[in-house]
Amino acid sequence: MKQLIERCCGLDVHKRTLTACARVPDHTGTIVEVIRTFGTTTPDLLALSDWLMGLGVTHVAMESTGVYWKCVYYVLEANFEVLLVNAKHLKHVPGRKTDTIDSAWIAKLLAHGLLRKSFVPPQPIRELRDLTRYRTALTRERAREVNRTQKVLEDAGIKLDSVASDVMGASSRAMMRALIAGENDPDVLAELAKGKLRRKLPELRKALTAHFRDHHAFLLERMLAHIDQLEADIDTLSVRIDEAIAPFADKVELLDTITGVGRRAAEIIIAEIGPDMTQFPSPGHLASWAGVCPGQRESAGKRKSAKTRKGSQALRDVLTECARAAARTKDTYLAERYRQVMRRRGDKKAIVAVAHEILVAAWHMLTHNMPYHDPGPGFLRQLSEQYIRRRAIRQLE
Repeated sequence: MKQLIERCCGLDVHKRTLTACARVPDHTGTIVEVIRTFGTTTPDLLALSDWLMGLGVTHVAMESTGVYWKCVYYVLEANFEVLLVNAKHLKHVPGRKTDTIDSAWIAKLLAHGLLRKSFVPPQPIRELRDLTRYRTALTRERAREVNRTQKVLEDAGIKLDSVASDVMGASSRAMMRALIAGENDPDVLAELAKGKLRRKLPELRKALTAHFRDHHAFLLERMLAHIDQLEADIDTLSVRIDEAIAPFADKVELLDTITGVGRRAAEIIIAEIGPDMTQFPSPGHLASWAGVCPGQRESAGKRKSAKTRKGSQALRDVLTECARAAARTKDTYLAERYRQVMRRRGDKKAIVAVAHEILVAAWHMLTHNMPYHDPGPGFLRQLSEQYIRRRAIRQLE
């Protein structure tokens, strides 16, 4: 097999050490393998970089091993063409598994051009991605803590969530803090209601008549304090995200025009795929990378059912949320798309289909710098009628 890269290196990365196998020509022009082991601290990685530059290496490849590849990638990306490769693409003959063999195998595949690199965004997008993912994690933790709060109230016999639409609203928080302070009179607690909730004072008095003890007060106080801290952290992160995403504010505004996509979802999409769509040659490549399109499984001329591949979980989650929101809208293309697929394939496949449509639209909008245009439900119905007509004609023929 023809060698495409003359000087390259394969890395087998672990937490504390990495094994490097460099394939370089000797003085006679014969390709030889030079193997060395390095640590993964920054001084060791700088020594690795100097060693590779001394050998004249131009390309480096490594597996995407947990998070351990990151520090190696960030040190080497300035001086080399670094390929981060999916570990599933590097399988070789079983029964021969050592760090040296792994690094040599990676170097050999790289030299012959048999590796396909994974998408690693530039540093500003990586930092934005860290911020949005952390905010999402804190938002989910807040939701879990609110559920724990409701569980404590139920244990005390307080049915506040059955009357108030928002158990963490201003009125509900005032009542919970009064309970923590020792107030148990349901009439006094109900009078703390504000706005529209005051229309439900009789129901509130019944819901607040309970056996609230010091044990419940202690737990509720800790949980409310935790929720307040989480909300403060989320607000701080949102401010930092606004600063980090300012250079891409026009892209966020474009994505915000898609049905079902809000500003926060648009920020996450930009953080996951970046604003530059040249990394993905077509919308199909982007959908495949994100894991929101059917897998390819064909044998003996028969196309079989295949589940979606794994992709960015953060991107898939936000696209699913946007698809759910779009499916609930009225007289829109995406809502009609959901209903048509749902009737034939069920809810889950319909949501993935809508998520695919949203991502394809995002690719075109970011590529051509144009806002979203909803063709309406009639467009999809017309396409369906044309498809049925063509299929009937083929059957008659």
